[in-house]
Amino acid sequence: MNEKDIKILLVDDEPDILEIVGYNLSNEGYQVFTAENGIKAIKKAKKEKPQLIILDLMMPDMDGIETCENIRNIPELNNTVITFLTARGEDYSQVAGFDAGADDYITKPIKPKLLVSKVKALLRRFKDDEVEEAVVKIGQLIINREAYKVTYKNKDIVLPRKEFELLSLLTSKPGKVFKREEILDKVWGNEVVVGGRTIDVHIRKLREKIGDTSFKTVKGVGYKFID
Repeated sequence: MNEKDIKILLVDDEPDILEIVGYNLSNEGYQVFTAENGIKAIKKAKKEKPQLIILDLMMPDMDGIETCENIRNIPELNNTVITFLTARGEDYSQVAGFDAGADDYITKPIKPKLLVSKVKALLRRFKDDEVEEAVVKIGQLIINREAYKVTYKNKDIVLPRKEFELLSLLTSKPGKVFKREEILDKVWGNEVVVGGRTIDVHIRKLREKIGDTSFKTVKGVGYKFID
């Protein structure tokens, strides 16, 4: 997939942010759409079906957390990457963002070149539109990597992209302990900076949806999936 085929929805209540960030992304060849609040963002996301949504956290009427939660409940946007762009750097707000289904968290102000670099890292998986076909079956768990679909106990489970990729990684070698550094590198990539609690938050969400007994914590090392 070329840059000109990729749609990015930029959501912020500050006109300057929409103009500056939108200008830099447009210069890279992306199709950029904007919305100044969460309500308009949801409508535009349904219409345009963007590959990436850059979402401000602090907005009037409907904040970024609520907006993200609403978008994650729209099936056709399940594979859309969502990253927060906000001046708030407190740990609790980052955790709240990941709980809502966000894939990443970018703190502003940020230099345009660095922002573009992070956007490219987030969109890297769309570049060639080539996904290796593979269906993994482990007990009552079925993972279709091509369709980004998970079925557990004969029920479809909707997972945000990062939760899916984390589950896909851990189940690729059941019983293997994946170190935290390896998980961050393979799921988030070296160019994307995430908080120290990111993996823990995503594991907790997977445990809630698939079961606590399948995911084992190896203290001081990482995680493993048990069949």
